[in-house]
Amino acid sequence: QVQVVESGGGLVQAGGSLRLSCTASGLTFDDYTMGWFRQAPGKEREGVSCISWSGSTYYEDSVKGRFTISRDNAKNTLYLQMNSLKPEDTAMYYCAAGPLYRDYKMFNYDFGYWGQGTQVTVSS
Repeated sequence: QVQVVESGGGLVQAGGSLRLSCTASGLTFDDYTMGWFRQAPGKEREGVSCISWSGSTYYEDSVKGRFTISRDNAKNTLYLQMNSLKPEDTAMYYCAAGPLYRDYKMFNYDFGYWGQGTQVTVSS
């Protein structure tokens, strides 16, 4: 019954911006850490960013200074603002929810609920 739905992906030129959104239902949204993962062809899924219920944030090194994660608990919605996009950001981006927050790394197994993914493609 828990549903996690991403939107906002698309094709953008290098240097451009996109904002991803994720809406979660069927859970108490403000009790969960929410995160964004991505997976490029031939690569393992990696954590991009996550945010705790209280607003503490974590960013993978390659996106620091370019991406900003935020959440609106009243709307059960998670956002990822992606600026200065690079071709290496091209991936399927997944929204996920989990019961705890880590400030040093994101692990797939910490997140029990996953969206279907939204494709981000950055052209050279």
